[in-house]
Amino acid sequence: MTIDYALFIPEFIMAGAALLVIAIDLFLPRDRKQWLPWLSLAGIGTAMGSTFTVVGESEVLYGGLFYLDNFAIFFKFFLMAIAGVMVVASAEYVNRNLQSHGEFYGILLFSVLAMMVMVSAGEILTAYIALELFSFTLYVLAGYATHQRRSIEAGIKYILAGAFSSALLLYGVSLIYGSVGTTVFTEISTELSSVEDIPIAFLAGLVLVVVGLGFKVTAVPFHMWAPDVYEGAPTPVTAYLSTAAKAAAFALMLRMFASAFAPAIDEWRAIVAAMAVMTMLLGNLVAIAQVNIKRMLAYSSIGQAGYLLLGIVALTPLASNGLIFHLVGYSATNFAVFTAVIAYQNMTGHKMIDEYGGLGRSQPFLAFVISIAFFSLAGLPIFSGFATKFYLFTAVADEGLLWLVIVAATASLISLYYYLMVIKRMYLNEPADPTPLRLDISMRVILAGLIAAVVFLGIYPGPLLDLIEDATRALPL
Repeated sequence: MTIDYALFIPEFIMAGAALLVIAIDLFLPRDRKQWLPWLSLAGIGTAMGSTFTVVGESEVLYGGLFYLDNFAIFFKFFLMAIAGVMVVASAEYVNRNLQSHGEFYGILLFSVLAMMVMVSAGEILTAYIALELFSFTLYVLAGYATHQRRSIEAGIKYILAGAFSSALLLYGVSLIYGSVGTTVFTEISTELSSVEDIPIAFLAGLVLVVVGLGFKVTAVPFHMWAPDVYEGAPTPVTAYLSTAAKAAAFALMLRMFASAFAPAIDEWRAIVAAMAVMTMLLGNLVAIAQVNIKRMLAYSSIGQAGYLLLGIVALTPLASNGLIFHLVGYSATNFAVFTAVIAYQNMTGHKMIDEYGGLGRSQPFLAFVISIAFFSLAGLPIFSGFATKFYLFTAVADEGLLWLVIVAATASLISLYYYLMVIKRMYLNEPADPTPLRLDISMRVILAGLIAAVVFLGIYPGPLLDLIEDATRALPL
């Protein structure tokens, strides 16, 4: 079998860019370190550009281990775009608060490489290896602020929780292999379709795989690591965890469940539905009690994972489109919030919700961005959150799961309360320091772009939906 290695050019470029950034950092004088994020951004941009060379390809490589199709290409573009935003949004924070800048950006690029392999994986062990590489990079990034005790604590907690979830996932894979004799997604589906009674060992393995992936997507009751890690990690890393990590994990889940586990949907649907309900309700209810902005956003992110799980529960072409659509809209919106939080922390060092009081007077643009993003996360018209939730919830209801949509709508209503409490403080409270805050021009540009995307996707989502529909046609739904 001849492999065209040109199909892997984006991955090769990303790996080379990561090594190059780390190597160049060794020779750069301290006063030139500010070039590293732009070098990283150039590497991401080059990899994105090279991905255009494989657009339209539909290849199954290495006997089903690696897919190059519209689904993988869509997510590679999407995840690299998130990483590019992450680099720009984090540049000032990293320069002020972290050491070893080259290693930080190099590890970030390696995480993107791992995600690119994850979304192309067509076999469980290949996906597992990519997931572990991705997880290792996140463990390091979460504890990267070694001078802060909370960051070290976050890294240790993340490693322990991640190791436990990986062990469960790998044991589940062993049970699946032992019962059906393969780990290739399409072959698992074929084996399940050919038997009348699904083996008990396979069901046990499937439950363990669901549990392991539940840890990765912060689904309740496997979410306990997320609030502490989100709070303690450097703020740009928290933003990355809540968007890129969630997007890559759900892309893997969607391909795995559609390609491998769909014939057993009657066995696992109730489990995932229960996880979705608990995740939506607990995430949004517990967020109300939070006093730290990053911890509140952590529980908000948990609640959003519950909405995304609805797409897995329904597992129809329309529901898959809705899952990806909501994932894109949520990522743009959540990154807008976190970029604003990063900017405010850069200017003031504040992390508590009460410290956002009077922000509408001291920095109106920042308060405006946070307000728009919160309205979108709550699902209010005319923003992306409304369009994405409406599309996803309609798809789930069409599958006869109206009760899940009612729970999701209730959870969205609950979320509006704690978002409005932050907005109330920003506009009705007096600022502790009335001195106007000056926002860096690069942060203004990226915040304006993210909010424009949030509004655009809410008003005119057609072009994005066309791309998503092309992507999901690659799945056997």
